[in-house]
Amino acid sequence: MKLKPMADRVVLKQNAAEEKTASGIFLTASAQEKPEIYEVVEVGPGGLVDGNEVKMIVKPGENVLIGKYSGSKVKLDDQEYTIVRQSDILAIIE
Repeated sequence: MKLKPMADRVVLKQNAAEEKTASGIFLTASAQEKPEIYEVVEVGPGGLVDGNEVKMIVKPGENVLIGKYSGSKVKLDDQEYTIVRQSDILAIIE
């Protein structure tokens, strides 16, 4: 199956947690912090949302930063995705 977002929504996949520190120490799974950096998987068409025209700026394949508790979690085919509005994205990471 495939998720196709509507309006100004974006489907994101969370990047993997770091397995070792900058100094080279390996972390156990419980000690690894999940980053708030996500990869854009799918982007909605934009259009008229709440009476305002929304142009989609993010593109699939880009890495973005979102708030810790933003969006809705969805599990599909053993993969977890997060669906957010484009306005919930804090930054595009270049």
